[in-house]
Amino acid sequence: MVSEKELKKIIEQVLLQIKDNQPVEVEGCSTLQNTEISNIDDNELFDLTQVDLRKQLSVPNPENEEEYLSLKTKTPARLGVWRAGPRYKTETLLRFRADHAVAMDAVFTDVAQETIDEMNLFMVKTKCKDKDEYLTRPDLGRKFDEEEINKMKEKCQMNPQVQIIVADGLSSTAIEANIRDILPVVVQGLEGYKVKVGTPFFIKYGRVPSMDVVSEVTGADVTCLFVGERPGLATGESMSAYMVYKGYPGIPEAKRTVVSNIHKQGTPAAEAGAHIAEIIKKILDAKASGVDLKL
Repeated sequence: MVSEKELKKIIEQVLLQIKDNQPVEVEGCSTLQNTEISNIDDNELFDLTQVDLRKQLSVPNPENEEEYLSLKTKTPARLGVWRAGPRYKTETLLRFRADHAVAMDAVFTDVAQETIDEMNLFMVKTKCKDKDEYLTRPDLGRKFDEEEINKMKEKCQMNPQVQIIVADGLSSTAIEANIRDILPVVVQGLEGYKVKVGTPFFIKYGRVPSMDVVSEVTGADVTCLFVGERPGLATGESMSAYMVYKGYPGIPEAKRTVVSNIHKQGTPAAEAGAHIAEIIKKILDAKASGVDLKL
C-alpha cells in the first residue's frame, strides 16, 4: 500500500520527467513510455466508436458467453458493461463520451455544400437564421419567407405525382451518410412504376412539418421528406423518410407514413430506398397515407 507521501513523490517525479520530455521511470512502478503528443498522427489514434458494441465481450469470463453475445446482437444498447468497484471501466466511460460527442456533432454541424451540389439539389432555408434558433424555435423550422417560397415556385416542376425533399433535421451526419445511396434508388424505383417525380431540393434548418408547405406550394400528390433523426448514443447517422398524401400546413401527424432507422446498422439506405418507392406507389394507388393507409 503506497502512502500519501510516497504517492506525492511519485507524481512529482513523473511531472518533472514529462516536463523534460524524458521516458517516465518511477522507482517501484512499471516503466511508462512518454510520447510527445505533437508527434502523434491522427491515423495512429484508435477510434473507439469503430468498435461494434454488439460484438464486444465486455464482461470477463461470462457464465454463458454464447448467450451473452447473442443477446447483445439484438440491440445497440450497452448491455453487460463491466465495472471497477462501483465505477464504470475507463474504456466504457470513454466510449460513452465518444458516442455523446458524435451525437453533438450530428446536431451542430451542417450538411456540406459539396454534398448538396453532388446530389444536384438547390437549397431553400426556413425562417431559422442559424442552428441555435433552429433548436430553440421549432416553429420557425416549419415556415418559409416569401422569397424562399418564390424560389420553390421558380425552380420546381409544379403538380408532380411525387415531390422529394431533403432536410438536415437534427442530424446532418445522417444526411451525409445516407442520401447518396437512397435518393437515386427511390427515383429509379418510382420511374420503374411510371410515377412522375418532381424536382428534388434541400431544406436547411427544416423540421418535418416544413414538408406540408412544400406540398401546398408544389401541388404534389405525395411529398416525401428525408430528414436526419434526433441522434442518440447508438448512432448519429439515422435518417427517416416521411411521406404524406395531399399534405397541407396543419395536417395531423397521423396522416404521415414513416420509415425510420435508415442507417448501416439499421435498414441500409439502398434497401430502404426500394421499400420507400414501393410505399409511395401504394399511397398513390390508395390516395391515402398514415393511419388511413393499409400496408
